[in-house]
Amino acid sequence: MKHLPRWLIDTTYTVLGILFCGFALKSFMIPNKFFDGGVTGIALLIHELYHLNIAYVIVLANIPFVIMGAYQVNNRFALKTLAAIIGLGLCLLFLPYPQITSDKLLVSIFGGVFMGIGVGLAIRGGCALDGIEVLALYTGKRISFTISEIILGINIVIFLIAAIEVTLPTALYSILTYYAASRTISFVIEGLEEYTGVTIISSESEEVKKRLVMELGRGITVYKGERGFLKESFDVSHPVDIVYTVVTRLEVRRLRNLVHDIDPKAFVFTSTIKEAAGGVLKRRARH
Repeated sequence: MKHLPRWLIDTTYTVLGILFCGFALKSFMIPNKFFDGGVTGIALLIHELYHLNIAYVIVLANIPFVIMGAYQVNNRFALKTLAAIIGLGLCLLFLPYPQITSDKLLVSIFGGVFMGIGVGLAIRGGCALDGIEVLALYTGKRISFTISEIILGINIVIFLIAAIEVTLPTALYSILTYYAASRTISFVIEGLEEYTGVTIISSESEEVKKRLVMELGRGITVYKGERGFLKESFDVSHPVDIVYTVVTRLEVRRLRNLVHDIDPKAFVFTSTIKEAAGGVLKRRARH
């Protein structure tokens, strides 16, 4: 897909995201009176309480957040998001999705998974099918809570209302749906190629550097530092090369084993990288 125009790739992701979200809503969640978090959860709650057409409710509920997105992100993002949400509304109106199951556990898990796939694909296409993140971004600049805390607070309110107005078991199953959706969104956006940054501090740094490059084919960055500073000999330190590299999470175990073979006492720690491009990573992908 890397040779296709960017707009075509984004459009493909968005259309697939709309289809998956429509499938999750009409085949799993709406027939079984299940809810989700965010603006979609609010729309589902309004639909269930007042029996309004879900297609219109989802579009209308997201419009304020589309406007907010124009100010918080940019006009292009807002227009793409508006088009995607209208597309989801049309999908819900006209596509005859069948009801798949009435089993509450299956609905909560697979409804969440398909919803997460849809939202994740839309995000990869450069838009949003749920305005909750835009609201959290807007609110987070004005109060002392993080975006995650704001989203969590909004969703708690949604599920509390669902528990009071519908039933407590349905609200609890809907929390499971939301969890499945949120984890799936992360997987779709980051994928198996989620990168991990690895920092290695070892007295055998020369051998570590050589084998990382020659055996794993990884690029490395070297920081000059000092090691030592123990409690019983604080004044004693030694210069050391601190090695930093980036690998996929599938390669972390192999890297740890390699370093352990060289120096069992090496200090190794990792950190998650949401996105990485260029350098050796870019060349390996092309190859």
